[in-house]
Amino acid sequence: MRFLTVLMCSKVLLPGALVVVFEMLLSSACTTVDEEAGNPSWQAHADFYVTCILSCLPWGGAELIEQIPEEIESVMAGVEAYMRFRRHASDSGFTVFVFNEERDTAHSEMDFLEDLWDRIQVLSNNGWKVDSVPKPYLLFEAQLVAGKSHDFGSLSCPKQPDPPSSLSDITIGKQKHEAELKYPLRLHRLNLFPASNAENAQPIDRFVVEEYLLDVLLFFNGCRKECASYMVGLPVPFRYEYLMAETIFSQLLLLPQPPFKPIYYTLVIIDLCKALPGAFPAVVAGAVRALFEKIADLDMECRTRLILWFSHHLANFQFIWPWEEWAYVLTLPKWAPQRVFVQEVLEREVRLSYWDKIKQSIENAPALEELLPPKGGPSFKYGADDGKESGELSVSKELNSMVKGRKTAREVILWVEENIIPLHGSKFALEVVIQTLLDIGSKSFTHLITVLERYGQVIAKLCPDQEKQVLLIDEISSFWKNSSQMTAIAIDRMMGYRLISNLAIVNWVFSKSNIEQFHTSDRLWEILRNAVSKTYNRISDLRREISSLEKGVASSEDSALKAKAELEAAESKLEIIDGEPVRAENSVRLKRLKGYADRAKDEEISIRDSLEAKEALLARALAENEALFISLYKSFANVLMERLPSVSDEEKTIGLQSDSIDAMTVDSEEPSTMDVDKENGGPKKNRLNGERVNTGYHTGEQEQWCWTTLGYVKAFSRQYATEIWPHIEKLDAEVFVEDVHPLFRKAVYAGLRRPMQAVRSS
Repeated sequence: MRFLTVLMCSKVLLPGALVVVFEMLLSSACTTVDEEAGNPSWQAHADFYVTCILSCLPWGGAELIEQIPEEIESVMAGVEAYMRFRRHASDSGFTVFVFNEERDTAHSEMDFLEDLWDRIQVLSNNGWKVDSVPKPYLLFEAQLVAGKSHDFGSLSCPKQPDPPSSLSDITIGKQKHEAELKYPLRLHRLNLFPASNAENAQPIDRFVVEEYLLDVLLFFNGCRKECASYMVGLPVPFRYEYLMAETIFSQLLLLPQPPFKPIYYTLVIIDLCKALPGAFPAVVAGAVRALFEKIADLDMECRTRLILWFSHHLANFQFIWPWEEWAYVLTLPKWAPQRVFVQEVLEREVRLSYWDKIKQSIENAPALEELLPPKGGPSFKYGADDGKESGELSVSKELNSMVKGRKTAREVILWVEENIIPLHGSKFALEVVIQTLLDIGSKSFTHLITVLERYGQVIAKLCPDQEKQVLLIDEISSFWKNSSQMTAIAIDRMMGYRLISNLAIVNWVFSKSNIEQFHTSDRLWEILRNAVSKTYNRISDLRREISSLEKGVASSEDSALKAKAELEAAESKLEIIDGEPVRAENSVRLKRLKGYADRAKDEEISIRDSLEAKEALLARALAENEALFISLYKSFANVLMERLPSVSDEEKTIGLQSDSIDAMTVDSEEPSTMDVDKENGGPKKNRLNGERVNTGYHTGEQEQWCWTTLGYVKAFSRQYATEIWPHIEKLDAEVFVEDVHPLFRKAVYAGLRRPMQAVRSS
């Protein structure tokens, strides 16, 4: 649409032709959101069309108002009418920050389309003058005027799906989710710096520069260096480093997921720091400080992404950071989000380097060593000097000798069944075998994989059910208690070999001892995320394979029919010899054609068999997925019911609700505590003699636990909404029942973008 607008400015297209397209899009949008004639569930579709219209006006509004003022005024009036009767698009569940309900209500936040419409109106009042949009066609105006302008043929918009026959909250919610999946917003604006940092910029300039940056990120996503080069050379008459940082971070933290893998934005930021060494590193540092100040309000998914990005970014710059600014976190409770953030960043840095290197990097704040992960390797129960009974130690040594002697898995199983279980019991056998195999595989990732491939059958024999698999995970966690990374890797690999089920992982994560760590570490959440993601990836892989096989079936059918037709044509071809009809084709060619036909048929049958097998695997995977989400949400509901304030305790419930669940867009132009010092990128009003003034963290442990857990409920619901919606009826029947805590329900609904008024009142 923007390209067509510039073609109109260059006299290639008639202005009236462009307005016809605008009117067509506007008409379709108005019909979509009409309660009677349209399908309001697809408002995302209608908003997308109106966004297309409005985003063209900075590039061609001046020309349109000059050449066809009445027509463009009519379009503006139509947009204004649309804006009046469309529903405000609440971004609850899709925003980076969650804030206090009263403060948000007072702020009266606009959604993206309302904000864009407001900026366009300011632009219209300013005479459509936009300094950030170049107009090269003005240099050739005399030549272009002499050319011929063209019209469009007839155009039409694709119609949105019809409303569901039964207008239940589930059918409406599914259609709304489908629409938002098909027409996502390019940007959820993230304001980290005060508006004064964009000097001489008009309100519309922010939108224009954001569009430039998003286009560059899109078209150069495979060429990071070219991407950074173009981003620093935009045709803008003002400095925009702050806006560039905000736009990139808004994409990195975009919910439900960014357009590209987070590593892409990491690399772009690194290249921009190298391209603008005097300016951009300080801006990035300012953004980090601004986000750190608001870390308690950050969505849990965004917090995880920020930790991963920041640790990776520092790894590319010798792990240099003024840690002394954050040393005060040691005075905060162990559950304070800022303290947990520093702890998790340091843990991730150790993964990317080694313990001593990271300790050296925090020498300006040596007290932070307390937040480093434990130094040391595996914790083997049956080491030579661990004080274990000689019998237990000898069993471990014997198993070690068998493995080094390359005994088969079958031989090890027989040895365990005949010599260990009768004497010591199955629990001891599980412990000693798992601990010993993990010890053998602890030297490297390759050693672990080799052990699992050779002796996975032994583990499967010892852990045939969910209860035993939970014990298996306990042993892994105990063995690798000094390494979150290896714990996650070992559990993930065993799940890959189907030695551990996803349901066992859920049960282990929600075991009594682990629940108490939900708000103080990411260790358990990483394992749970891996389990859900692996289940989801299996389904995605199967769907891709089935799609490919379906194409293969169609192709093989065509080949088989073609080969059969050629054979039949050859067999039916006759000629008269000595007055008698005989086959015209020689027997060799007929034999060859028959071979072709048989092979084509066999290939078709083979592909069909493969397709049936994959479809059966998909059906099984979908059933597993349904069981996983039911188990996950039941576990969340049970632990939250035990700790959340009772519904009758209205004062506590309202306080927790407003701070932990309700989310509003962050688009304030007020600097508040996010104001960043232009010279050094450090936060203003936060430090005294180089140190930050510590105001403490006054949230209680149980309250923080509830906030954190509810945050993860919302994050899981949002991330896997596409897989959850098909099972929503069963979840409603088994989990989201009448007596479920309203805050838990609200967190789930926020993630699924399901309106709260849909809650059953019966």
